Amino acid sequence: MRKYRLIGLTGQSGAGKSTVSKLFSKLGAKIINADEIVANLYTPGSYCLKAVSATFGDDIINTDGILNRKLLAERAFSSKNNTAALNAIVHPFVTARLFELLKGAYGVVVFDAPQLFEAGADVICDGIIAVVADEKLRLNRIMQRDNLTEEQAVSRIKAQFSEDYFKTHADIIIENNSDERNLLRQGEEAYTNITNGVM
Repeated sequence: MRKYRLIGLTGQSGAGKSTVSKLFSKLGAKIINADEIVANLYTPGSYCLKAVSATFGDDIINTDGILNRKLLAERAFSSKNNTAALNAIVHPFVTARLFELLKGAYGVVVFDAPQLFEAGADVICDGIIAVVADEKLRLNRIMQRDNLTEEQAVSRIKAQFSEDYFKTHADIIIENNSDERNLLRQGEEAYTNITNGVM
């Protein structure tokens, strides 16, 4: 019998999911971060990196064998088809690693995954929390955070599901259209629901 509850934490780029994830960690949850898993998959010479370069071009790998993340992002987020192609390669590797990390886990485990639904990982979660925010706010946050042009930031936003999709597929919605204090308050309420078995 499992000794853990797996909670999927997802949301739109720039909505504030990372802040909520850090809060959950402070409150006692074990965090498994999908982006960190992906970063480790892209090690020089890895099967995953070879598969990605075969689809998006050998030039996404620098001469030292390290992935040119900016170039890959430009190509992967240039269209929904390209984003789907990258997801089809990477998601099986991420899911396999997730199950490895869940071995021996107990208590509340949060899978912090911006592409939780795209990966199909939502079906193995006991509950799902989505962080959303108005598009204009997210656009400004992404541009400042990742030093992107408006065009690049819009491409990332368009590559994701709509706010309505997150709202209709998650058990708890956290809306980050105000200040961080309000975001953290909602996060604490959500975590209380998790620990009390409400979700």
